[in-house]
Amino acid sequence: MLVSALLTSVGINTGLCCLFFTLYSVLRKQPINYEVYVPRLLAEGKSRRRSRFNLERLIPSPGWVKKAWQLTEDELLSMSGLDAVVFMRIIIFSLRVFGFAGIIGLFILLPVNTSGDQLTNVDFSDLSNNSLDVFTISNVNNGSSKLWVHFGAVYLVTAFVCYLLYYEYNYISSKRVAYFYASKPQPEQFTILVRSIPVSRGSSVSDSVDKFFREYHPSTYLSHVVVRRTNKLRNLINNANKLYRRIIHLQSDSDQTHRQCDCFGLFGRKVDLVDHYEKKLEDLEENLRLQQSDVSLATEEVRAAFVSFNSRYATATAFHMQQSINPTHWLTEEAPEPHDVYWPFFSSSFMKRWISKLVVIVSCILLTILFLIPVLVVQGLTNLSQLEVWFPFLKSVLTITVVSQVVTGYLPSLILQLFLKIVPPIMEFLSSIQGYISQSAIQKSACNKVLWFTIWNIFFATVFSGSVLYQVSIFLDPKNIPSKLAVSVPAQSSFFIAYVVTSGWTSTSSELFRIIPFICSLVKRPFVKTNPDDELEVPSMPFHQDIPRILFFSLLGITYFFLAPLILPFLLIYLCLAYIVFRNQFLNVYAPKYETGGKFWPIVHNSMIFSLVLMHAIAIGIFTLKKLSLASSLLIPLPILTLLFNEYCRKRFLPMFITYSAESLILKDREDRDDPSMSEFFDRLATAYQDPALMPIQYSTNSDSLNSPLISSSSRAEV
Repeated sequence: MLVSALLTSVGINTGLCCLFFTLYSVLRKQPINYEVYVPRLLAEGKSRRRSRFNLERLIPSPGWVKKAWQLTEDELLSMSGLDAVVFMRIIIFSLRVFGFAGIIGLFILLPVNTSGDQLTNVDFSDLSNNSLDVFTISNVNNGSSKLWVHFGAVYLVTAFVCYLLYYEYNYISSKRVAYFYASKPQPEQFTILVRSIPVSRGSSVSDSVDKFFREYHPSTYLSHVVVRRTNKLRNLINNANKLYRRIIHLQSDSDQTHRQCDCFGLFGRKVDLVDHYEKKLEDLEENLRLQQSDVSLATEEVRAAFVSFNSRYATATAFHMQQSINPTHWLTEEAPEPHDVYWPFFSSSFMKRWISKLVVIVSCILLTILFLIPVLVVQGLTNLSQLEVWFPFLKSVLTITVVSQVVTGYLPSLILQLFLKIVPPIMEFLSSIQGYISQSAIQKSACNKVLWFTIWNIFFATVFSGSVLYQVSIFLDPKNIPSKLAVSVPAQSSFFIAYVVTSGWTSTSSELFRIIPFICSLVKRPFVKTNPDDELEVPSMPFHQDIPRILFFSLLGITYFFLAPLILPFLLIYLCLAYIVFRNQFLNVYAPKYETGGKFWPIVHNSMIFSLVLMHAIAIGIFTLKKLSLASSLLIPLPILTLLFNEYCRKRFLPMFITYSAESLILKDREDRDDPSMSEFFDRLATAYQDPALMPIQYSTNSDSLNSPLISSSSRAEV
């Protein structure tokens, strides 16, 4: 029954993948879908809309696959930045790992597993109604010498993964340094964020910053921009933007420019809606200007400021040094890119920041507990007998072969995938209230949260099906963890194979097809008329959604490669699809909104180390259960060696992802010393970190006074 259900799941998802790929090849040629499938090309002016009918549009074409395949790493770097290169390196790394593990698993371990007779004799002529356990290590006889093949495979794959981890860490580190050397002067390279600024009575935050840095950094201090509370301003600006778009829409549709002024719209004089909304917009602009003037007062200052210096080395020195005797004052952070700053939230105090972190921790724990409910429901669906106990009235329906196969093989993974869709947005929101001051930091934090949430709630909650207290009690007794894993993990092999097919194949195909944006485009198009002069909004890559998914599949592949090698072909198919699809997305769909310089890779490295140690724990338990105690004893040094390797990589490479070396900074400063454009760059740097909400905004034609800046929120040597 398990194999039959799995084959049903594979068949459904294979059909969906083929359908999505065919539809994509056709729909990407249609004018109606250009905003969905190639928004980046439209924004860059590289694509033209075609209005005439053309039969060629209805014929699926593999041309997009060829273009995605031919995209070089240097082209990807110049188009989408180092973060996109790192993302593709994750997929390439996984392909190499599971290509190597697949050769061992499919051609060596799988025949060894099927040659055993530990389980009940299986009728291979009726394989679809038998369990997948015959392909797992469970079928190898206890104490059999064949288990030494699995022992050798564990050591061999561990060594190969560690070698690749070292190679990739070294490669991406060198890419990061080369990317820095090739970059032009950027504001974030010369700026730090200073928080918890002490202010004396009768003084402002701006005065305190200027006085402090003139006194202690007199030769390198350049300018500063004080952060202000602008939440009310942002609401007004959003309202003004909506009103402006409404006016543009009315001007493009002459049939809607007038309406009756009474409440029912049937009687009374007609009103010119364009004129009406323009007057409202003028009033809103005036209100906005008054609010901006109020925000410019010292009472609206947050005790935080962006402080700029005249060299990268001076910036790094100020960032790494404790600025005050009191370690809670004058706290320094690296400044993000100006357009990467998350302005809505700036913690005003050291204590508030820690309180928000505590709130996030509690929220994550509650979400984890609540998510166990759909996990338990999914586990019930995989067991027909349990499902019949829960819903006795479904007994007659569940006896139908097709229904039972869909319910047990496809539906559980699909339900779990649907519930997982809401996790990344929630984690992104929780990260945004933690006190991070950049979108990139929020996404990195959300990436970590989604990854470990997925590992706990999908892997461990599925493996150790039961109450929360039972799952916690397992980890409170570390000695029994290997034995518990050895019993529980192989039993869930069929579920996780179906999960890879359902979540992996379908998610990759839907990423290419962009189902949600496509549906939104179809729904909005009849009701919303877009102005051709409007700027097209190009989406950015949601790293916090896709990186955890790839890393979780990597965990499944590493832990199951010697237990149930049958999972490896499905993983390889997923990774091959992901390799082509995401290259196409970077080429045609996504454009970077920020650049972290490859800082997502340490998350990948730590996740792979965890996966290896988890595999070792499971292997130790398996060999103990299989009465091969010598193999269990010989495996004990393996996790220790893996952790020592991780510590070496942490010392060797991680500092390069935290900050650049003094050597790199000084060489780059010397290179720019004779550049005549640096003086112009420093002039722009003085206002680079001004809050966009404080910039003059003008929609109407009657507010000429709005052309001048409202305030001088930066002081360049008190400019």
